[in-house]
Formats: sequence, C-alpha cells, structure tokens
Amino acid sequence: MIEKTFTIKNRLGLHARPAALFVQTSVRHNCKIQVSKVQSGEEIVVNGKSVMGIMMLAAACGEQVKVVLEGADEAAAMKGFEALFQRNFDEE
Repeated sequence: MIEKTFTIKNRLGLHARPAALFVQTSVRHNCKIQVSKVQSGEEIVVNGKSVMGIMMLAAACGEQVKVVLEGADEAAAMKGFEALFQRNFDEE
C-alpha cells in the first residue's frame, strides 16, 4: 500500500473534467484506489474509480487530498497521479 497527499492547484478544483481525468487514470490500473479529504475535522473517503465520488469531495483550489493505492500496479498508478496533479489536470 502506498499513499500520497496532493494539493489541488488548478483554479476551479476537482470539478467534472478533472474528476473524469482522475478516473480515466484510475481505471488503467489494477489496484484499489481511495481518495480522501478532511472536512470539518472529519475524513471523507471515496472510491477513486468513481467520477461522482471524486466530485463529492468538492476539493477546491488549495485543499489537500490523500490518494491511497493498494494492489498489483500501485507504483505505476501513483506515477500517473503524480503526473496528473503536476500538470494541474491540463488546466491553466
């Protein structure tokens, strides 16, 4: 199992298009993917392979999300997520 915390840097946060890009990256890999965010002192955890789940986090610019991966190709999946966050979901 590997995990990493990312800061949302794109201006509009994880809205529909970035959520779809996240899920497109997720479904390429054979591992369990959970994404979480702390809100009002409570951790919200969603399935990283669900567009609706990612959008439910309502992660805005400047907020942090934690991505937890567990499975056969978790390292390759994390590289994909690191690239996606680094390029700000192809925005800006």
